[in-house]
Amino acid sequence: MMETAAPPNRPLKRGWTTGSCATAAARAAYELLITGSCPAMVEIALPGGRRVSFAVAMHDASGASATAGIVKDAGDDPDVTHGAVIRATVQRADDGSGIAFRAGPGVGTVTKPGLPLPPGEPAINPVPRAMITAAIDEAATLLGATRDIIVEISIPGGEELAKKTLNPRLGIVGGLSILGTTGIVVPFSCAAWIHSIYRGVDVARAAGLPHIAGATGSMSEKAVQQLHGLPETALIDMGDFAGGMLKYLRRHPLPRVTVAGGFAKMTKLGQGLLDLHSRAGEVDLDWLANTLRDAGAPDELVTTARNANTALQVLQDAQRAGFSAGDIVAQAAWHTAHRALGNDAIALDVAVFDRDGRLVGQSRGPDHSPLPRKRR
Repeated sequence: MMETAAPPNRPLKRGWTTGSCATAAARAAYELLITGSCPAMVEIALPGGRRVSFAVAMHDASGASATAGIVKDAGDDPDVTHGAVIRATVQRADDGSGIAFRAGPGVGTVTKPGLPLPPGEPAINPVPRAMITAAIDEAATLLGATRDIIVEISIPGGEELAKKTLNPRLGIVGGLSILGTTGIVVPFSCAAWIHSIYRGVDVARAAGLPHIAGATGSMSEKAVQQLHGLPETALIDMGDFAGGMLKYLRRHPLPRVTVAGGFAKMTKLGQGLLDLHSRAGEVDLDWLANTLRDAGAPDELVTTARNANTALQVLQDAQRAGFSAGDIVAQAAWHTAHRALGNDAIALDVAVFDRDGRLVGQSRGPDHSPLPRKRR
């Protein structure tokens, strides 16, 4: 799908994740189930604490269950789910069972390891699950009603839309995933994003900061800030544009820069990619397996890495084997970043974090390479 440019002189409009829409739909459906009346507008809390309201697009009740739907608004982001109706159907469950999740039509099911959810689970990611749970818990407190609920999320037409995503390759079958870590969709605009990176570097230079960090996402940004005790001004929202940040720093240097990101993104950087978006290339599992092999990884780990479903699975397998794949990837990423930076006067390091913000790998600069000679 081609990106649609925003009108001139207007900031790109942000949108809502499928997770936010599913949460709002679940909250509305729950109120309909308990009270017999569906609100026209429903308010939910985003993970950062901000409260936002959604218009309920449809609702239906049939005795034992209730359904509500929210139209997904992705703002100016070229999202395949923009305009889709995210539906939630809720029904009472056994006392003490809590909240259970099901995949309805158009929502996928996980079939392979290496994702945040185990095989067999509905593709409703952990943060949206937590958001839905919190929304229902809040409504249950207000209404003095049960918290034992089955929540089924569905997206009409979702199975066809999923063919335009990476879900089939990742082993998510039957439809789309319910995603989101912040609840908000930030529009993807290369020019606008790179411009903001440049301005962030300029501000840091003007403030005389000795150290900045460019992160691929909000989780790694928070983690690297805590790791190095950096002020907000030192944090650069690099996103997928590692090359854009590093090449700008070549011409506008600071004393030190840290590149921070998750294991998969830093694996791509290690492969030699400077644009870390999926459109530019995927994780090369053969490259990752060969790199681990050359660093002395056990043969069994090398084999499982080559046949893994995702980079996350490789990291988890390596952790179980007691092998620091994070450090290996961090050092490989350092070499790519160093070439792009092209300025030995700037101290460079790479930090790799897992999905929970835990440090799983760090580079050690030019004097330590995790890529020893191949075993003979």
